[in-house]
Amino acid sequence: MPPKPKFTREEIIEAALKIAADKGIRALTSRELGAALGSSARPIFTVFKNMEEVCSEVRKAALDKFNAYAEKAAVYTPVFKQIGLQMIFFATEQPKLYRLLFMSEKPEASTFDDVFENLGEIATLCVEVIQQEYGLSQDDAMLLFRHVWIYTYAIGSLIATKVCSFTADEIQDMLSREFVAMLTLIKSGKAHSCTTIPQKN
Repeated sequence: MPPKPKFTREEIIEAALKIAADKGIRALTSRELGAALGSSARPIFTVFKNMEEVCSEVRKAALDKFNAYAEKAAVYTPVFKQIGLQMIFFATEQPKLYRLLFMSEKPEASTFDDVFENLGEIATLCVEVIQQEYGLSQDDAMLLFRHVWIYTYAIGSLIATKVCSFTADEIQDMLSREFVAMLTLIKSGKAHSCTTIPQKN
């Protein structure tokens, strides 16, 4: 009969998430996690196969935490701008988790379509809202989302890495200007030609 787990799966993930949030994912070792639980590392492996599995669950928990920020935007108008603000608030308040979710090195670069799929329901909601509120086609709404999300991501990255700091008013102003500029370009019919990279002869 296998030994009865000393800690539940949820307790271990919660402790691991706190380590990742406070010290970064690289600090999440079996020894560090055991110490956070007030135990040796042994009980961890009665629940999880290895630390890779723990780290995978921590990423899921971090994404749930991020989505909780994004969901706050649903009660505000405009929704899309509020989601961008919540993303930046997440970078400000949870910089280590922001870096875990959005700045971790991968074996190879993904396309933006892959990134969009990983963003889940929040991204799909943004595109739908943009279509409805601004009368855009799905392609144009996706183009607008792509450019403003990349811009928002960059601001969040600057904050999460402590390269720059911005006031709340500055962030709101930057997001508004980028959104209006991109929306104006799309409505002018010139956006797709402007975003096409010329091919070298």
